[in-house]
Amino acid sequence: MTAYARSMVDWDRVDQLRQNGWDWDEIAEDPKVGFRVAKGSGDPGRALQVLHRRREGQRDRTEARPARPSQRRAEELDRRWTLARVGYLVTPLVAVWALVAYLAPSPVGLVLPAIPYVALLLAVAAVVLVYGLMRSARRWNRVFRNTVIEGLALGLVFTGVVAIAGIVVFGCPYLPPAASLSSEPGPGWAHAAVPAWQESGNPVVYFYGATWCPYCSASSWAIWKALTEFQVGFGGTVHSIPGTSFQYSSSDPAGPYTPEVVLADAQVTSPAVAFQVSEYQWTNTSGVEGTFPGTSNCVQQAYVSAYSDSSIPFVTVNGQYIHGGSYLVAPSALSAWSDGANGGAATVATDVLQETGTPWAVVQGQAGWICAFVLKSDGCSTVASFLNAYPALGGNADRYQWTPAMTGLVDGDLTQLI
Repeated sequence: MTAYARSMVDWDRVDQLRQNGWDWDEIAEDPKVGFRVAKGSGDPGRALQVLHRRREGQRDRTEARPARPSQRRAEELDRRWTLARVGYLVTPLVAVWALVAYLAPSPVGLVLPAIPYVALLLAVAAVVLVYGLMRSARRWNRVFRNTVIEGLALGLVFTGVVAIAGIVVFGCPYLPPAASLSSEPGPGWAHAAVPAWQESGNPVVYFYGATWCPYCSASSWAIWKALTEFQVGFGGTVHSIPGTSFQYSSSDPAGPYTPEVVLADAQVTSPAVAFQVSEYQWTNTSGVEGTFPGTSNCVQQAYVSAYSDSSIPFVTVNGQYIHGGSYLVAPSALSAWSDGANGGAATVATDVLQETGTPWAVVQGQAGWICAFVLKSDGCSTVASFLNAYPALGGNADRYQWTPAMTGLVDGDLTQLI
């Protein structure tokens, strides 16, 4: 008769206690180990130690033997592309893609945004994995482990190729996620710690919107007014921007028939700023209400994808000052001039250019901030420093249209910018 019962010993607990520094006597006395010896059989700790050595020797000999046909058959079955193995490959691949697309919405997130599209793909892959494991007799083995590693590697390769192609081939900028933006003093404005977006050395003001959208219509006046401050004029007279026209938004309940200035064909001539626009032009007789505009290059699409919050209007100055997810001017503030009432868009345009009346009162705040961001991007601390650094048409600074009121407004905003 043996002096101990081998079947009762919990060897996993024995190994765990050994790792924790217990000696053999303490382990033998632990009731959870389940080691029992017959009376008079000697030291329990030593007996357990001998038994453990025998067990380890048997396991070493077993592992050294060639795989039996049944084992080889099991490994062959594991290497088949079952749903479980496909899930183990695709899930980590898509997980890496989702993570990198979120952290780098441009260029990786331009293929498919992390939220919601890649996240949905990840959910589908996870469902496939869970379903495959439910149908599989073996849920984890060496083949599955290697498949997970392959999936992670393929995810890194895929996202790396997308990033390199976006930056090198298409000129897309690297942009961090919207969560990384810091707030700016201007209402609704945020700052992106990214390289400047410039054209011919001038900061770009980019507007993304649509003429049917009442929020875009109301906000267009602030953008238009700010751009006129940098537009080269003639003889010091008040001037507007060539290529613009006046119109009204659709009957959208948010602000039916809000007056607007159409910026799609605006031609800004300035030594200090460049203007780019993506504006869907809707009219009562053509176009589709609710349609968002397209973009004309990868840089525009990168900013829209990363920071517009999938909404319009969206504005960025120098690629570093961001206004997305909200409007610059509320449509209700211009409701008195909707659909031609009280002179309509023409009256709003006159009041904004001449800086008078209610339309100007509701537009001036955001117009001032846009001007301040442009001047900051140009390296100017005041309007006077801008006029000295960027003379218009042979040094005639009066050919811009800065008034004392607008100068004071923008200088005040500049003092708040770091």
